Amino acid sequence: MIQNKYRLNQYIAKSGITSRRKADLLIESGKIKVNGIVINELGTKVSLDDTIEYDGKKIKIEKYRYLILNKPKNYITTLKDEKNRKTVLDLINKACSERLFPVGRLDKNTTGVLLFTNDGDLSQRLIHPRNKIRKVYHVILDKKISSQHYNIIQKGFLLEDGEIKVDEVHLVKNAQNKELLVTLHSGRNRIVRRIFEFFGYKVVKLDRIEFAGISKKKVIRGTWRFLSQKEIGFLKMK
Repeated sequence: MIQNKYRLNQYIAKSGITSRRKADLLIESGKIKVNGIVINELGTKVSLDDTIEYDGKKIKIEKYRYLILNKPKNYITTLKDEKNRKTVLDLINKACSERLFPVGRLDKNTTGVLLFTNDGDLSQRLIHPRNKIRKVYHVILDKKISSQHYNIIQKGFLLEDGEIKVDEVHLVKNAQNKELLVTLHSGRNRIVRRIFEFFGYKVVKLDRIEFAGISKKKVIRGTWRFLSQKEIGFLKMK
């Protein structure tokens, strides 16, 4: 029987650990063993009969899984927490036997769309700044936003770490100018909160309602669902 051969970085990516690009770094740094031998050559090919180890643990090719979580407040986006706080993995740990990882992150107090997958290549594409992945947030402020500040945010302005320009910003109707819908592609840390804090507003509630075209519609807060084949195909076109 002829065994399928995989490039080592492809095998690592298909195990759900990371993307192929980052797998190359693991190989070069001597963290990968094949049949008990450290392998540094990027072009190495392996089969399913081979034993592949990362940091002393055996890894294997997994079926790719993709799901969306409607993240609640007070959960942190991390794999482990030394302070034993609640993590988003606690909410999806019974979803499947494969190890899933969050695509990007949401702050502890930010709610809404958070994708999970073990497809390292897709995850890397979705979080890379050059791909300009669209995100939509529902923002609730502690007070009415002035028309002056609203116009400045529409046009773009300078933060301490560079210029920021949102793709779209709209006031929510009948919300006394305290609620907005903000669309942007920037992945900078806490960027939505920082936009409004810059002008003296406190973000009372921040909810990501869409990420990369995937919305939280019909996903109750704190629950998850697997993506449809149509949604998966849509993400892979990004």
